[in-house]
Amino acid sequence: MGTALQETNSSEVHVSEFILLGFPGIHEFQIWLSLPMALLYIVALGANLLILITIYLEPNLHQPMYQFLGILAVVDIGLATTSMPKILAILWFDAKTISLPECFAQIYAIHTFMCMESGIFICMAIDRYVAICYPLQYPSIVTETFVIKATLSMMLRNGLLTIPVPVLAAQRQYCSRNEIDHCLCSNLGVISLACDDITVNRFYQLALAWLVAGSDMILVYASYALIIRSVLRLNSTEAVSKALSTCSSHLILIMFYYTAIVIVSVTHLAGRRVPLIPVLLNVMHIVIPPSLNPMVYALRTQELKMGFQKVFSLSEYVSRK
Repeated sequence: MGTALQETNSSEVHVSEFILLGFPGIHEFQIWLSLPMALLYIVALGANLLILITIYLEPNLHQPMYQFLGILAVVDIGLATTSMPKILAILWFDAKTISLPECFAQIYAIHTFMCMESGIFICMAIDRYVAICYPLQYPSIVTETFVIKATLSMMLRNGLLTIPVPVLAAQRQYCSRNEIDHCLCSNLGVISLACDDITVNRFYQLALAWLVAGSDMILVYASYALIIRSVLRLNSTEAVSKALSTCSSHLILIMFYYTAIVIVSVTHLAGRRVPLIPVLLNVMHIVIPPSLNPMVYALRTQELKMGFQKVFSLSEYVSRK
């Protein structure tokens, strides 16, 4: 810890870097967690890249629904990459130190990508709502311009709203402790080491969660409630089955994502008694959705399955030549 602390002329000690200790309570055994985490990270990268390549190469997938899915794949890759390389470096190479600017940058990236994922779920819910409830107007409402504007607005919203999180954390005074019982720079974990008042930090963290994740969750579930109500009014059983099949993959991922957020938030309240649980769930919430999202879509979306088959057939043909 000595290299991480600097003493000023006023004999005050200031932190120049943080030390990420890893998973609390199981430091001796945490190396075994690196294997499933590395596997999940490889799956997340490979599966999302495959989705991007398939959507790019297959003209039939150049539709708003799959364009949003491609954007979600980019967000998932970014979310997993902001944390997993550092986590694996801690577990494999004992690279526990991280500078303050790197730590604050990681805080910003994690918050931005998680909010971005929530925003893309809203765009996908709106896309399905218009497609099912207003099918005749769908081509004129959900256009390529709509996709671009919706994506840019989500990027602008999330990019700006999350800036105060690392900025407020950087304004705190870190003058004694620099060890974080975590394997990534969690905002609450970092500011808990501050020597001065962190009330503003905690308030903004809570406000951001309610403003972004909370409002997004309400809008998404409201959209699907309207979709379900509209679908149940259809007289054709086949039409009902097709509509529900189209939305089921979205709904599965959305329910998993927001349920996980609620669980992570609740377990933070019990973090002092069992600190491993919120840390482990926090990490899992960063790496599991990026690896789960493409698999759910690949299994439940017929057009995407056909796209995969064409891409693999093309790769086999190229390799033979």
